[in-house]
Amino acid sequence: MIDAEHARLMARYNKWQNENLYAAAAGLSEAERKQDRGAFFRSIHGTLSHILWADRVWMARFDGWDRPDTPNAESGSMIADFATLRAERERDDQQIISWTDQLLDGDLAGPLEFFSGALKSNISMPLWTCLTHFFNHQTHHRGQAHAMITAAGGTPHDTDLFLMSEAQNAPA
Repeated sequence: MIDAEHARLMARYNKWQNENLYAAAAGLSEAERKQDRGAFFRSIHGTLSHILWADRVWMARFDGWDRPDTPNAESGSMIADFATLRAERERDDQQIISWTDQLLDGDLAGPLEFFSGALKSNISMPLWTCLTHFFNHQTHHRGQAHAMITAAGGTPHDTDLFLMSEAQNAPA
């Protein structure tokens, strides 16, 4: 089982890596960001939009956020404008950090009950399992975005967790 400190570390890593990818993607043209590159959510923009969409779905379950109206199949186009997508990503990352900052170890063992649209059924599992999936999902799709940005000529920096500075990992 993970502890609350691990959740806080992952929330800060999430923010650090999103800043990395969005900065690199900003150096590309809109056409390059939206070019179909054969990924599951087609493009760099589509993949970044899907990550934000999924984060909001999970945060609706974790912390009562508004659930996106956009269905999963259209999550890559939830926000069409890159500047808006980036601003909302930055805002949501800070809110995720704020939420993890108030977590206690005991909270993570408790059950999370939700309806899964993917499975079309009610689910109950420990919060720590769902939170592990949340961060793993982000990392998975950020890896895809990183590869597409690099192939397009962008230069995102390293993704290794141990390279995140102490300043970036400090509580907000």
